Amino acid sequence: MAESVVKNWQGEQVGETSFELRVAKAETAAHIVHRALVRQMTNSRQGTASTKTRSEVRGGGRKPWRQKGTGRARAGSIRSPLWRGGGVIFGPKPRDFNLKLNRKERRLALRTALVSRIDDLIVVEEFSEQLSRPKTKELVAALTRWGVAPESKVLLILSEIAENINLSARNIENLKLIPADQLNVYDLLHADKIVVTPATLEKIQEVYSA
Repeated sequence: MAESVVKNWQGEQVGETSFELRVAKAETAAHIVHRALVRQMTNSRQGTASTKTRSEVRGGGRKPWRQKGTGRARAGSIRSPLWRGGGVIFGPKPRDFNLKLNRKERRLALRTALVSRIDDLIVVEEFSEQLSRPKTKELVAALTRWGVAPESKVLLILSEIAENINLSARNIENLKLIPADQLNVYDLLHADKIVVTPATLEKIQEVYSA
């Protein structure tokens, strides 16, 4: 059971909330979170790097000079890897870097990563109505009132993303806005502060509870 205070738009404490998520055992928590992080980072690789071998480089069909009698080294093609403009030996080819992780393990890693950041979790009341129109300056001021340092990397997780909030948040350099049903280990660990609403916590428990 994790508990946290709830703040309003002005940054005042107005209550408390709690949520419960099943996490990994202490002796395996770091391992499962690390596996999930490696999987996410590896699966984000495109794997499209490609070079041409000597058989794929254009040209080089004719023997440059006769085999014997010229005094030069033997050569069968101008597209040999030893030549400028030739093929590449053991160069990269398109490949799939994807790693597999069971669904239960992925969700366990997400829950464990979130609960491990409980000290950096800021719970605020629903504030979409506070932004009557898109205003980045007002959202930045609210983050400061909630205890977020100006240079901190912030992860804002909402159950439903209102248009005004989306437009207000998209121009803040160190803020990332994601929906509650699209959590990922990298963002949870990368952020200095995580801002959520009570509705977000309910959505997370609904989606990610075992």
